[in-house]
Amino acid sequence: MRKKIVAGNWKMNKNLAETKTLLLELKTKLSNVSQTEIMVAPAFTNLSNAVDILKDSSITVAAQNIHQAENGAYTGEISVDMLKSIGVETVILGHSERRAYFGETDELLASKVNTALKHDMTIIFCFGEELEDRKNNNHFLVVENQLKKGVFHIAEENWKNVILAYEPVWAIGTGETASPEQAQEMHAFIRKTIVNAFNEKVADKVSILYGGSVKPDNAEEIFANPDVDGGLIGGAALDAESFAVIANAI
Repeated sequence: MRKKIVAGNWKMNKNLAETKTLLLELKTKLSNVSQTEIMVAPAFTNLSNAVDILKDSSITVAAQNIHQAENGAYTGEISVDMLKSIGVETVILGHSERRAYFGETDELLASKVNTALKHDMTIIFCFGEELEDRKNNNHFLVVENQLKKGVFHIAEENWKNVILAYEPVWAIGTGETASPEQAQEMHAFIRKTIVNAFNEKVADKVSILYGGSVKPDNAEEIFANPDVDGGLIGGAALDAESFAVIANAI
């Protein structure tokens, strides 16, 4: 059975005091969630504290990015070894904001995927189409290409370390809304694409999260779809009550 996962991407939000407060609230509110794996991705500066605060809970701490190199003269960057040294074993790669604002290409992300897998990290690999792609009916092609270039080069045994997160970028902050039916349609397509590239065993085991503005009032309907295995949550992850409602929606 595939893992049900709800991951909160905090992005560039929450200072140290705010991080501690939110994590302690989440520990209390999510203490009875047993069937769903909960992940949180605070800012780099607060990862070590997050690991300490959550060490006696089942909540996993993830990083929001890594550099593809093992080490070196890359001012301001963070390596896999740095993360693992503080107990972080999971990383988000390919988020739409990294692609859009920092120019991360499919080729660069493939390199980051290789580095993370080399060190046995779990990857939440993000991908998804822009509004123009959707309007031009190119959304399936865009998603397939991002998958092929970003993760389809890995060995079959490495898929145990991969979680996929589909982000319909056109439905985030654009005024457009993705329906649960559209989410299921794309998730089913993604799983079929994995079957074609690998096999049904890989496709059936990989968790595919939905990252299109999941909120407390739509989470249950979205998560009810058979190929949606959870969510990558943005803004709603910054509020303990909202995030708890979403986590319990599965």
